[in-house]
Amino acid sequence: MMSSPQLSRRGFLKGSLGALTLAVTTRGVVSAAWASDTAPKKYGSDTMPGGAVDDPLIFVSIGGDGTVTIVAHRAEMGTGVRTSLPMVVADEMEARWERVKVVQAEANEARYGNQNVDGSRSVRHFLMPMRHVGAAARHMLEAAAAARWSVPVAEVRAVRHEVIHQPTGRRLGFGELAADAAKIPVPKANALRLKTPAEFRYIGKEQVRLVDLEAIGKGRASYGMDMRLPGMVYAVVARPPVVGGTLRRVDAAKALAVPGVLKVVEIAAFKGAPGFQPLGGVAVVARNTWSAMQGRAALAIEWDDGPNGSYDSAAYRKTLETAARTPGKAVRNAGDALQAWSKASEAERFAAEYHVPHLAHASMEPPVATVQIHGDRAEVWTSVQNPVAAQRAVATRLKLKPENVKVNILLLGGGFGRKSKPDFVDEAAIVAQAMPAGTPVKLVWTREDDIHHDYLHTVSVERLEAVVGKAGQVQSWLHRSAAPTIASLFTEGAKGQQLFESAMSAINMPYRIPNVRVETAEVPAHARIGWFRSVANIPHAFAAQCFIAELAHRAGKEHKQFALDLIGPERKVDPGTLADTWNYSESPELYPYDTGRLRGVIEAAARGARWGRKLPKGHGLGLAFCYSFLSYTATVVEVAVDAKGEVRVLAVDMAMDCGPQINPERIRAQMEGGAIMGLSLALSGEITFEKGRVQQSNFHDYEVLRHYAAPRVIRTHLVNDNHALPPGGVGEPPVPPVAPALCNAIFSATGKRVRSLPVRTMA
Repeated sequence: MMSSPQLSRRGFLKGSLGALTLAVTTRGVVSAAWASDTAPKKYGSDTMPGGAVDDPLIFVSIGGDGTVTIVAHRAEMGTGVRTSLPMVVADEMEARWERVKVVQAEANEARYGNQNVDGSRSVRHFLMPMRHVGAAARHMLEAAAAARWSVPVAEVRAVRHEVIHQPTGRRLGFGELAADAAKIPVPKANALRLKTPAEFRYIGKEQVRLVDLEAIGKGRASYGMDMRLPGMVYAVVARPPVVGGTLRRVDAAKALAVPGVLKVVEIAAFKGAPGFQPLGGVAVVARNTWSAMQGRAALAIEWDDGPNGSYDSAAYRKTLETAARTPGKAVRNAGDALQAWSKASEAERFAAEYHVPHLAHASMEPPVATVQIHGDRAEVWTSVQNPVAAQRAVATRLKLKPENVKVNILLLGGGFGRKSKPDFVDEAAIVAQAMPAGTPVKLVWTREDDIHHDYLHTVSVERLEAVVGKAGQVQSWLHRSAAPTIASLFTEGAKGQQLFESAMSAINMPYRIPNVRVETAEVPAHARIGWFRSVANIPHAFAAQCFIAELAHRAGKEHKQFALDLIGPERKVDPGTLADTWNYSESPELYPYDTGRLRGVIEAAARGARWGRKLPKGHGLGLAFCYSFLSYTATVVEVAVDAKGEVRVLAVDMAMDCGPQINPERIRAQMEGGAIMGLSLALSGEITFEKGRVQQSNFHDYEVLRHYAAPRVIRTHLVNDNHALPPGGVGEPPVPPVAPALCNAIFSATGKRVRSLPVRTMA
């Protein structure tokens, strides 16, 4: 049975005496393979995609009984990373998976490097370091066995938790060799022999079970909400209903009279840009969560709504539409799209606008954190994507050294980017500081808190203009995006999408069009804008993929063939002067935009859905595709729309090319989850504002896809399992093509275009 306990460095080393313990960095095993500011231009056994982006220390321990303990340094929120990366180590080691124990690392950037689980980069950045550490362990075990037998190391080989002397068949188990292996010098990265794909036991296979599966299935897994400590008290917070609002006055008398309520603590409003700061407000501390909630309801509070008190999302949409129709800042300009438009006839011109509203993360587990302070030290238990940011927030708040703040990473009940922003952990530290020393405080967000005070996905209006010749060839393309930026979190007054946001399916489009221009409009943010699963790819892909379908229809051409013709033949797209932003911070030499791979996923999804087949009346197929987080995805959705306009999703076919497929079961699970999330966003996802206040509060008015509305079947198609390529992302790429594929299918079924989300109904 697998387990995933917390493990401190001290406890780990103490439990590993006399066993083999290794540490590795992304620059190689112990020694540097390249300078940290140098990005390699090839991919192989001695390189990392994107260069030495992070610098984790990965520990592997072999006990005397042969148990292999592997530290997972990144949080588990459903992607399977706590299985996939240790699985890679075990494969290269030749360890038997059933004899592996996975333990969760605490927050420690000096030891583990970047621990922020976002950007679909865990496998992308740590596949090669994990292979290195596993291979190093194998080499050291083999060297120890060869020394004991006084034979050449070339005659021994590690096989399934044993080392075998091949000429004589003598065998020694990993546990028997661990102490001797610990004395062997750690081999350098360039001296390691990594397995070939044909030798893999676990990488790319379907049979590896999640390390947390049994604990989750039996209700024994520990999420943030499960945390219990002796003497624990519970807190909830009444926050300003408007972002940037402040507390004018509070009367806590009735709240303090509620049975079980212990204390009321004021939390100061943030200053400057929001960042990861608490919104402010009033915390109510009680002996249980229910009493805290009842006490909060009894508070008499008067708020000052501040500068965003008049924010109205319907009025703001008009602001975005005006901005999208006005020339903006050019972030890509090839040829002369403006001149091509001005010279074209009315019949050759086509323009359309697309709207995506604010979206909430709505993780199944709302934010929650437990903090306990002991003198100059503090300990945190929480479900967080970015444990180091949580550590820094608590250290800053309590004026402690970061190394004196221990952050225990529990399972996350979903994250999608929300839990990389540790404002809720900071809140818990503030309340814990106000309580008697040593009192553990568990601060809980309710579902309503989560919906009302989220870091929302940006709202946007995307305008596209094209000139299409008589033969249906696209001569010019203008994409203008009007949306508040994530940069507003960190820079007060920041307006308009930044280059890294524009590079998500707007700048890096692969079409053969002679005149291309991409612009952004400078519009302010009136809410906390945060990263969200797939980020700006969602609105950009929605607009571009619907627009291509509309262009195909206007040209009288079949959509799939029109799209393939627009993409053109197989080639590597030259990013030109945009190389630094083309690939979401990764090297374009390592990750060239390969149109052959894009064409491959389009064909695979279409083939799976039997594209082109005759459909019943009211049924339709829709196609969309996207390149995001270094992976290629395409989706075909089949819908049925009845006489009342009700939309029913019958099937989804999703194809992905992420390069090497490390854990296919988890890739398929992420694709299926992406389909459900994408349909949720497209069919019902919408956050609206009136007088600065979010109007939705729970799953009755911010719906996620219900079981009855889910497609009957989701078919996943994995393409191009090529271990000569660097790995692409998996968690985020499935989402962007879903909404445009759905809307294109609705047009196929009804002849009606959808340019604004959510769809809800076609009545």
